[in-house]
Amino acid sequence: MTMTPNNLPRHSVSVAGVIFDDHGRVLAIRRRDNNQWQPPGGVLELGETFEEGVRREVLEETGMQVRVGRLTGVYKNMNLGVVALVFRCTAVGGTPQATDESREVQWLDFADAIALMPPTFAVRVEDAALPTAAHRTHDGTMVFRQSE
Repeated sequence: MTMTPNNLPRHSVSVAGVIFDDHGRVLAIRRRDNNQWQPPGGVLELGETFEEGVRREVLEETGMQVRVGRLTGVYKNMNLGVVALVFRCTAVGGTPQATDESREVQWLDFADAIALMPPTFAVRVEDAALPTAAHRTHDGTMVFRQSE
């Protein structure tokens, strides 16, 4: 089959920031739409770089400005076709606060963040603490093992 721009598979790209403080705590949001704890993030806009998208999403969801660091993981929801790029970030300004998108914003101990988040988001926080980037697939609920 010849692929043309009109029949190429479509994917959505999202970005997220895992922000650690000096005490190893993680900045997490409780989303308004589903009440789940997650790292801040969302859909990358067409004209944005990855770093611009991370900074915008973190600010919109937490009130915090961040410096975007290294890529810590790439994740694909196989059911929805969403590819998420996750970056380790450092807070550089602002005050954590609830926003239109987040019901709560808190610095959580690493273990608490992992325990409170659904597995598909907890693994992103765990991977952000590792020295190398991970790449994983999931079905929206269950995380599959890292791709070889």
